[in-house]
Amino acid sequence: MKDDAYIENLFRKIAVHDSREAFKELFFEFYPALCVFAQRYVNDPEASEDIVQETFLKVWKNRRTIDIRISFRNFLLTSVRNSCTDYLRKESVTTRYTPDQVEQPHASMSPEDFYTLGELETRLRQALEKLSSDVREVFEMNRFNGLTYREIATRLELSPKTIEARM
Repeated sequence: MKDDAYIENLFRKIAVHDSREAFKELFFEFYPALCVFAQRYVNDPEASEDIVQETFLKVWKNRRTIDIRISFRNFLLTSVRNSCTDYLRKESVTTRYTPDQVEQPHASMSPEDFYTLGELETRLRQALEKLSSDVREVFEMNRFNGLTYREIATRLELSPKTIEARM
């Protein structure tokens, strides 16, 4: 590890002279240790590397406006720790609302809504039974399977105009 005065001088070169070489040197000096530091928080090697890279990207983008009061080393540690906290907060929201944990529509319905939905499904089934088999097949392929008229025409070996007429 290089001493603080040397590190501060490198940061000044970055902030004042846009020195890519100084930035590269700081990056390689701190990157491995910051990845280990970040991994203690997020427990994911790839995420910790991303967090550290994003931190350095922010340093480069904001190099002229960053106000470092204590030391560049402490600034980096604090920035990475804050980014890890943000990452964990976002992850907790994501895992809380994953599809397998989202409440199913039937579970949150009132009895009246559930009855209405059941009645609607029954009426739809009855209406479909009244259609001829050709028309019903085209309707179901389009509305329930999401196929386009052209796709249905190809599958049934008919013209798209015939499919359109059946719909």
